[in-house]
Amino acid sequence: QVQLVESGGGLVQAGGSLALSCAASGRTFSSYAMGWFRQAPGKEREFVAAIDWSGNNTYYANSVKGRFTISRDNAKNTVSLRMNSLKPEDTGVYYCAARNTGVIVTLEKFYAYWGQGTQVTVSS
Repeated sequence: QVQLVESGGGLVQAGGSLALSCAASGRTFSSYAMGWFRQAPGKEREFVAAIDWSGNNTYYANSVKGRFTISRDNAKNTVSLRMNSLKPEDTGVYYCAARNTGVIVTLEKFYAYWGQGTQVTVSS
């Protein structure tokens, strides 16, 4: 069983930056691929970014590519999402998720564990 706890959300003006963090329990964190998803009001949850078990491979949604950076620290059981040049359309609840394997995927149905989410609001 893996427990995930997100932190770092908040209110920021357009063009600003935020850094989200996800702390994971479990001794096998380093074997899991990790992802970030988000859900805007009235919309379905969508993929944002993912990182494989090693941290050497990442993948981003087109909407955030070049602005967001996902990273992980396997020694500290954490995964982070650095968000720059934020836009109002980035507003939503951001979720951290973990797979049972180390390979990146973008579909949420392949992620076994989820955090509670953290709110990110970008004002115009």
